[in-house]
Amino acid sequence: MSKQALYQKYRSANFEEVVGQEYIVQSIKNAVREHKVGHAYLFCGPRGTGKTTMARLLAKAVNCEHPEKAPCEECDNCKAANNGTHPDIIEINAANETHVEDIRDLIDRSKLAPMQGHHKVY
Repeated sequence: MSKQALYQKYRSANFEEVVGQEYIVQSIKNAVREHKVGHAYLFCGPRGTGKTTMARLLAKAVNCEHPEKAPCEECDNCKAANNGTHPDIIEINAANETHVEDIRDLIDRSKLAPMQGHHKVY
């Protein structure tokens, strides 16, 4: 049996499960529904406030094949995002990837078109 941190085990799987960020959730849901998602979002705040969760949900929602209920959790893009295998959703650990080579690689990859989804998300 592998150990899993509580924040990973109980991470919100959709916008409705997010607690304490109602204004942010509604703003992002509106942007996705109206196809007015900004080119960049910066999530900041203390540990445990949902920054990573919101970023993952946004990445999943903009690539979901059913934008009216994004993320739908049923389409191939949502399933791949949940499994961590979506080729267009790249999660960067800034604490570990701070070398010049890492940044150059990131810039090079950002120039490529999405392979599976509608958008590349870093």
